[in-house]
Amino acid sequence: MINNTIKAATLIKVPKIIDPEGRGNLSVIEKDSIPFVIKRVYYLYDVPSGAYRGGHAHKQIFEYLIPLSGSFDVILKDGDSKEIITLNKPNEGLLIAPGIWRELENFTSGAVCLVLASDEFDEADYVRSYKEYLALRSSF
Repeated sequence: MINNTIKAATLIKVPKIIDPEGRGNLSVIEKDSIPFVIKRVYYLYDVPSGAYRGGHAHKQIFEYLIPLSGSFDVILKDGDSKEIITLNKPNEGLLIAPGIWRELENFTSGAVCLVLASDEFDEADYVRSYKEYLALRSSF
């Protein structure tokens, strides 16, 4: 059984390489950077002010969210606890295990959220109703 409490969500730093000549920074995600094989990559951008994204849990898929630009809040719920994590550093992302409800909000202008997922899209892996999530929580 997967640990599906919000305590299983982990901030993971991405290595940051600072250019000694002041030409900007570089971050690299390689196979050992996160604890799963990346099978899907997508990103959220042009999210209007006040808009809400997410609002689901995954049954088996792990996701790693990185704020490539700007910032946004990730609201995590596990049926017992709630935590809000602000992502605002492009060299630090949030690993979310299956069985954790997530919502994204408070996107700043120009924010870009990159998501690396452990599997390809499968609608059957999503739980999109919080009421259903609470009923299924013990089965994750």
